[in-house]
Parts: sequence; C-alpha cells; structure tokens
Amino acid sequence: MKSAKDPRHKRRQLAVKDLFAYSFNKNQDSSKGAKNIINQIKAIDELISESAPAWPIDKLNKIDLAILRLATYEIKFTDTPPKVAIDEAVEIAKEYGGESSPSFVNGVLGKILSSKKDE
Repeated sequence: MKSAKDPRHKRRQLAVKDLFAYSFNKNQDSSKGAKNIINQIKAIDELISESAPAWPIDKLNKIDLAILRLATYEIKFTDTPPKVAIDEAVEIAKEYGGESSPSFVNGVLGKILSSKKDE
C-alpha cells in the first residue's frame, strides 16, 4: 500500500465494507466491486474453506471473511498481481481486523496462492 489515499486502496476498503454488510443482510445495496465478488461468492468461499479447514465459513470473523473474499477474488478472477492483493488484504486487516487478523489473512491467502500455482 503506497498511501491510504490511493484510489485503489479506497475501492478495496469500500468493497470490504460492502462485503461485511452483505454477511448480515443479503439484500444490501453494494458497490460494483462488491457485486462482482458476490456473483462469485460460492467459488470464493469454497477456496477459503479448503485453505482454512479448521475455520468453517460461518465461524470466521465477519471482517476477516470480507477481506478474504476480496483478496481471493482478486487472486483468482482478476489480473491483479497476487502479492499486491495479499499485501492490500493484510493492510486492510491491520486497519479493521483484530490483533490476529493480519497473520490469519496472510496465511489463508498464502495457501490459496500456492493452490493457484499448482493449477
């Protein structure tokens, strides 16, 4: 993350906020970025579940789940460099998550990235 005012970082923050709200209200009006992620949510959640088998999706901290959904979408479905997606996710986890969120997010995304390389 180069700057907290970077428009890409701001878009990611908005997407995380929308995904967080979506976890409580499926009829939530979302930004375009979040809608793209929501359209792929089943595949994204499957990847997260495979990479964090000890943590079922319904037991994950909602903000961590929103961050993981965003970053997993970027890694699997966009041309965003995976290291950028992971770095941004860790930074957002530092901003919004709990004390262990950054390391948890980094670990899960590292497993997702290694599974992508195996494909």
